[in-house]
Amino acid sequence: MAEDIKSLDDLKSVVSGSAAAVAEAPVRREAQRDSQGRSYATGKRKDAVARVWVKAGSGKFLIRNNKGEYVDYTQYFARPVLQMILRQPFDIAGVAGQYDVMATVSGGGLSGQAGAVKHGISQALQLHEPSLRAALKAAGFLTRDSRVVERKKYGRAKARRSFQFSKR
Repeated sequence: MAEDIKSLDDLKSVVSGSAAAVAEAPVRREAQRDSQGRSYATGKRKDAVARVWVKAGSGKFLIRNNKGEYVDYTQYFARPVLQMILRQPFDIAGVAGQYDVMATVSGGGLSGQAGAVKHGISQALQLHEPSLRAALKAAGFLTRDSRVVERKKYGRAKARRSFQFSKR
């Protein structure tokens, strides 16, 4: 190969040809499933962490409550807005009712937990079926929302609020 290159133009054509070949080759992602056909992912939002298992099924959606029992997501997340947040990954990917979900959530409040489960479902779906990755990524569901509560500073009433000032 080194004998074929006799000038800088030849070198440029060889280098640009190999770069184009690398750019054109799509990344092949393989499905990651355990022995039971499930995909596992961890979702995070604020202080909440969700461990999510997804497998092909009839659309069952169970959340583990603080007593260690699995309950339906409509019972755990009673607000319709939170239920809508949990259904978003399936609606965007166009696979509503085709997957069973089991999730364990800890930390944070209900809103953060719903966001964590949504993040975990999106991650697990793209691991179970790599063809769904493009739609989920375009919707921004695979990115962890890094916004967290700002810590309280010393000499302050809260994170930024000062104590009340008294002139006299």
